Amino acid sequence: MNTVTTGHAGAGELTPQVLRTAFAAFPSGVTAVAAMVDGRPMGMAASSFTSVSLEPALVSVCVAHTSSTWKLLAAAPRIGVSVLAEHHGETARSLAARGEEKFANVEWSADEAGAIFIHDSALWLRCSIHDAIAVGDHDIVVLEVESLDRFEGVAPMVFHGSGFHGMSRGTKRVPLRNGWGWEFDPFS
Repeated sequence: MNTVTTGHAGAGELTPQVLRTAFAAFPSGVTAVAAMVDGRPMGMAASSFTSVSLEPALVSVCVAHTSSTWKLLAAAPRIGVSVLAEHHGETARSLAARGEEKFANVEWSADEAGAIFIHDSALWLRCSIHDAIAVGDHDIVVLEVESLDRFEGVAPMVFHGSGFHGMSRGTKRVPLRNGWGWEFDPFS
């Protein structure tokens, strides 16, 4: 017989650490949000990325009010968003760290407007800031997608359980009703 144990956090127990652990149960992709600022590469890792609108083409990322990196990136005329590949674990950790040398061991390129893209990513989006909405202790930053490059066959990185994971093992690409998608196969 299988037993399922659940935990329940009461209203007084919803600390930032409890919430961070709980929210880590939701898998998400990992992006690099980056641009040239004053002649230097600046960037950050973000797993709070999502599509917002097709017309106009909008995506969003949530950024903590305490982010010193975002304060600098917000002034950039163009921002590159790279959907990191499953082999980008060290890149994601580097971009998530504090400090000046985030790009020391990261392979990247900047376009003519200063948007930075991480090499060997699954997707590159060239964006400009459309809007920023302060909500709680974060800003929801809405970015307008101006152009994109999609790289077929590159498996994206997934952030789950406070760790970085790949999608290659245990998954297969299958036809779905409205296109192609991923199906989990626990026995592969």
